[in-house]
Order: sequence, then structure tokens, then C-alpha cells
Amino acid sequence: MNEKEVAELRRHLHPDRHTIVTIHGCYVNEQKKIISTFEQSMGMLNDEEREQYLGLLKKSLSGGLGRNLVDISFTTMQVAEGEEHAFLMKLRDTRLQDREALEEFYQRVIETLEGEENYLILVAHSNYDVPFRSKTDVFDRDSDRSEEVFSHLLCSICPVKKSKSGLSYDRDQNAFHMEYGDLLVSPPVMGFLFPAFDDRRANLYNALFYTKDIKDAHEAFIDRIFHTQPPMPAAEQKAGFEAVLSNALEEECSMEVVQSVHDQLRSMIVAHKESKVSEPLTITRADVGEVLESCGVSEERMAAFNVKFDSEFGTDHPVSPKNLIDSKKFEVKTPSVSIKVDPEYLDQVKTRVIDGIRYITIRVDESVEVNGVPVEIKDQDLVGAEV
Repeated sequence: MNEKEVAELRRHLHPDRHTIVTIHGCYVNEQKKIISTFEQSMGMLNDEEREQYLGLLKKSLSGGLGRNLVDISFTTMQVAEGEEHAFLMKLRDTRLQDREALEEFYQRVIETLEGEENYLILVAHSNYDVPFRSKTDVFDRDSDRSEEVFSHLLCSICPVKKSKSGLSYDRDQNAFHMEYGDLLVSPPVMGFLFPAFDDRRANLYNALFYTKDIKDAHEAFIDRIFHTQPPMPAAEQKAGFEAVLSNALEEECSMEVVQSVHDQLRSMIVAHKESKVSEPLTITRADVGEVLESCGVSEERMAAFNVKFDSEFGTDHPVSPKNLIDSKKFEVKTPSVSIKVDPEYLDQVKTRVIDGIRYITIRVDESVEVNGVPVEIKDQDLVGAEV
């Protein structure tokens, strides 16, 4: 799926446009015991309640593609005869009206829940009558023409937490009294869309999985519900890429090399965003290799990089540069000092050797603050600062 397709489904989950008839829920305690289940007609809810339910489901379609929203792929064999895929298809095709199948789904999810919190499992079926889109990319919502009906499931797994206690005003008594908090449903920690919405139609070979925490792969959930290999979490990809650079380049892994890699990948991300291309941006080992070669990395270290990159991410496997760097931050750390730099001004950070001692220098062109206090750097402070 691309960003436009995700955005289209999110727009569909509007109180005035959604086509969800019934929302199903299962409330589970921290011991993984079912407290209650319910089927709630969306038409019987008031406006505020309807908006809250839709907001929780919509949250499972939020975040960055490749980071919070990751592609789940089924093999041809799974689609043909896989039990997990067949089970999801049954839930979809019966529109969650098969009670035994729905209860089985709840149990499968409950098996994977971790932590010491109560959870609300929300799942809904929707038939999205995909509006006609012209060659100029304009939707015609008033037209009778429709490309197809997208029948799908949307699920959100939401922690239920107790709100903070505190003083609350009692109008009847005109006084403040202690209130000890209510149980409130929090935004989902994970969820999924099945099937995927590719080329504005159902793709039965894929699902879209949502995770709030890019560090958490939710391996147990993905294995039980989809029985597929979970994608490497975005945070793990970043850590893996950093390890590849360090271990492969060794003594050639200089600040200038890391700066160049960060700057080039960030430029790709910015250019892709400005181009408004809906397809996710991906790069390969060769793209990073070109940057390293331009920095003068030796053939020996380049060969080591190629081997380690393929070992970490797979041969010729595309990865998102958003998962490899933090495009909004560049940080330099020593055991005692940490410096954060706006990536647009990386050229102002240099390494220097002065009197045999290694330094990191920062060019000062404008005002300087120390602990929020504007300070002046006098000319005598700069004597011998650079060589």
C-alpha cells in the first residue's frame, strides 16, 4: 500500500462516510480472562461515541509506512490452503457474523497479549464502495461509477488504563471531592487491515499491520494471526545499519563518512516528500555504496560493507531510508558530552587535531546560548581553536 491508499481509507472512516454496521469488542483483563464481549450497532451510538470508536480504528491506519505500518505478505501456498489465511477470509466473508469464528479470533489474539494491563479488542467489517478516480487523480463521489467494493476487516488492540485520581468538582454540593479515576480506553498499541488495499482494490496476498512502538515486532501476534515472518522493526533496522557501518568500515568509519551518509539519505527523504510521490521511498545496498565510494572508502572496506549489509537486510532487499537514520536529528556523543545538530547544518561540525589532541569543533556564526542564557564568545577564546 502507498500513502494515498492509506489516506483514502482513513478518510472513509469519517462519521458521515463510514460503512461499518456493527463494531465488535472483547474486553480482557491482565490475567487474559475475558470480562465481556459485545456487538454494538454504529447506528445506535451517539455522535461522540461513534467518533470515539472510529478514531480508535482509524489509529490503526496511522504513522509512517515501513515504520508504524508494515506490510505482511502471504505466500501463494498460504493463500491457497493456509489455515490462518483461510480463517481471516472466513471472518471477512461472514462479516464477523459467525459467532464461533469471532470467539476463536478473540482467543487467538488473547494468547499473544503481554503485559499487566487490561485490553479491548475491537474489530469491524466494512464494505468500502471505492469511488471512481479520473486520470487527473480526482475523486467523483457523486458519480454512480465505482471501481469495486473493498470488503475488509479492521482491528485495533487497545490498552484499558485507569485515569489519574484527583479532586473533582461536585455541582450539587458545590465542593471538590476526591475522585479515584475511571477505566479509559487508550489508543491502540497494534492492529491490522485485512486484506491490503493495493491499487485501490483488495490484495488477498497482503495485510497491513500497525504497531505504535517501532521497537516492538509483536512477533507472537503476527505469528498467531498471520503465521508469517514478522518484518524487522524500524528501530532494529536503524541499529542494524549503524552496526553494519561500524563493523564493516572499522578505522575508515570517520565522522565525515557518517555525516555524508546521513546527509545523502536525508536528501533523498526530503526530495521524495517534496515530489509528493505516494509510493514509499526505498533504497538498496548499491545506493548506500555509492555514497561510501564518494567518501573514498577503500575497496576492502566496501567489500566488507556489501557482505554485512546483505547479511543484515537480505541480498538486493529494498529498505526504507527513514528506518536507517533519524532525518530530523544528528547527534554526536562522547562519554561525557552530547551534541545535537540540526541536520541542515552538518557542515558546521568538524573534527580537528590540535597539539596532538582530537577535538570536535562547531562553527559559530550567530548567537550562542548556555543553559538558556545568551553569551558572547570573545576573540581571545578563539585563539588556536583551529589548525
